[in-house]
Amino acid sequence: MTPQQYVQQKAVASGSSFYYAFLFLPAPRRAAITAFYAFCREVDDVVDEVSDPGVARTKLAWWQAEVAKAYAGQPTHPVMLALMPLAADYGIEQRHLQAVIDGCQMDLEQTRYLDFAGLKSYCHLVAGIVGEVAARIFGQTDPRTTEYAHTLGLAFQLTNIIRDVGEDAMLGRIYLPVNELQQFDVKAHEILKRTYSDRFTALMRFQAERAHRLYDEALALLPDADRRAQKPGLMMANIYRTLLREIEHENFQVLHQRIRLTPLRKFWLAWKVQALGRMS
Repeated sequence: MTPQQYVQQKAVASGSSFYYAFLFLPAPRRAAITAFYAFCREVDDVVDEVSDPGVARTKLAWWQAEVAKAYAGQPTHPVMLALMPLAADYGIEQRHLQAVIDGCQMDLEQTRYLDFAGLKSYCHLVAGIVGEVAARIFGQTDPRTTEYAHTLGLAFQLTNIIRDVGEDAMLGRIYLPVNELQQFDVKAHEILKRTYSDRFTALMRFQAERAHRLYDEALALLPDADRRAQKPGLMMANIYRTLLREIEHENFQVLHQRIRLTPLRKFWLAWKVQALGRMS
């Protein structure tokens, strides 16, 4: 299997909404975003799939060394072999990849966040930086687009957190800020035991309203000059925001299940932005 086949397989297997936005890109940009996305999946999978924290730390340390070697001209992993020939063309810097690894390390060391400011610092590493790199690959020309990308990345990550409350609880993780749990009188043990209540629903509605505000803020920040180039990000926004509305429609029944959109619906939502320039 070539490095290019490896990253393609990694992207397809993930079933991610991001994949549907990649489909509409020209081949060189699609190759770059697919390789970068595969890198993000590799390091994220270390945290999600390795049950021993010591082993996970060792694997992340290996990735830190691999990134440093790759930027010194000696990549060995298929993901880095696919990514490095494209990195300079699209402004993908070593600091970007190391920041994503740092975010994954936070998952090993921290299972609670006291307030939204703390959660936002984590989201900056695992989502804001990813948005920044994606915007460069898509064809950013205006420096103001970086702020749009970070804000949209935060909205995506908050949507993921809302969707995954139940799954994260099974791993002993709660990404909802502690002071907001207290504000709505939701106890951590209720989430860990996956117990629904009107208080939980109110807490989740509060989280969803913040995510919607961030989607609106991100879209307002996108400069007109980059609107066409950043269509893949707008496709992802359309898919993720539709997912958020679906979760709201299901009254935040996220503790016992993962609410999803079908692949066909994701493709349709992406196509609407590509062909009609329209968000749902």
